[in-house]
Amino acid sequence: MTYVGAVRAVLADGGDATRAARQQAYMKSDLPYAGFGAPELRAALRPLLVEHRFADRAHWEAAALELFEDATHREEWYAAVALLRHPAYGTWLDPDLLPLLEQLTRTGAWWDVVDEISSQLVGQVLLDHREAVTPTMDAWSVDADSMWVRRTAVLAQLRHGEDTDPDLLERVLVANLDDTTYGTEFFVRKAVGWALRQHARTDPAWVRTFVRTHDARLSGLSRREALKHLT
Repeated sequence: MTYVGAVRAVLADGGDATRAARQQAYMKSDLPYAGFGAPELRAALRPLLVEHRFADRAHWEAAALELFEDATHREEWYAAVALLRHPAYGTWLDPDLLPLLEQLTRTGAWWDVVDEISSQLVGQVLLDHREAVTPTMDAWSVDADSMWVRRTAVLAQLRHGEDTDPDLLERVLVANLDDTTYGTEFFVRKAVGWALRQHARTDPAWVRTFVRTHDARLSGLSRREALKHLT
């Protein structure tokens, strides 16, 4: 049995129907849930990720894409992200993975998968290959068709700490302030504030300056998030 088949077998065998209904309602998801809580799903996937190792990159990527494109339950998306994040495949987190990550972002188009893809996967690729990937983040930050691709660019440096590129951060934030194409969308405003709040842990002066400089273009939500731990 393949990893994809094993994931689907696990989902078919278990789950709580009552919880599944609550999860679907909370996530406003067209895809139903099988009814696994996050700890339960992690525990169920752990042995599958060990048993079903991929020897080549093409099959690894294809499995993740199949779980997204042909999903019947939302947990399949989570299983795809878990596969891509598994430490066994760390050397494959490189710029060549970005087209797949962009495709999954456009398909998922909701915070539960996009935020993990952006901070954990895209973020790691950017951290390890900054010169090569920075132009892609600039392009994603002004994507004409998807606020989720833009959100990914904004959140890609969440885990970078002192390794954050402040020039890139400023560009992707400015590209998504309130007077921009998707700037008034809640999930864009929230991302801008979150990115600023996180960077304030490393460089509070930079964040204060950014907020002061762009005050007229910042939403109240973004401003509150940015200054949350600075007042």
